[in-house]
Amino acid sequence: MKKLMPENFKIKRLEIIKDLYLFCCFTGLAFTDVKSLCQEHIVKGIDGNQWIKSKRQKTKIEFEIPLYDVPKAILAKYKDDPICKIQQKLLPVPSNQKMNAYLKEIADLCGINKNLSTHSARHTFATMVTLGNNLNSKAISKMMGHTNTRMTENYARASEKLISNEMSKIQGMYQYV
Repeated sequence: MKKLMPENFKIKRLEIIKDLYLFCCFTGLAFTDVKSLCQEHIVKGIDGNQWIKSKRQKTKIEFEIPLYDVPKAILAKYKDDPICKIQQKLLPVPSNQKMNAYLKEIADLCGINKNLSTHSARHTFATMVTLGNNLNSKAISKMMGHTNTRMTENYARASEKLISNEMSKIQGMYQYV
């Protein structure tokens, strides 16, 4: 994400795909859910802020995701996009096959040595954005539309940051004399 966020592609299709990928990284939406995202899914949450509330296409499980700066900015960027207006969707999402092909091209251009895909964005949300910042697994599970936290825990890799955060909780609790 750090390599991708500052990039501004002159080729419009690559800029759109970058934005869609980042939107998924910050919302955890699966490809089919972001493709079907429309205005009726944006609601005022209990905190007074905008939220995405819908059901996952794959499982029909409800999800709720608060919208913060990055995804809000991406939605605003495509507010007047002609494709979005015609399709009555919030984002100009191409086919999954095209999106994954363009993500491979973007990875090459940015020197990213990982396989970027629509699913890797959802994985990034789970591992880096939420679990990596110590968000509650029940909240993550609800945002991702999982039926239980065990599904969410499948995303929980023991990253160095996660291990450090967890071990810092016991730092200073024990003294060696």
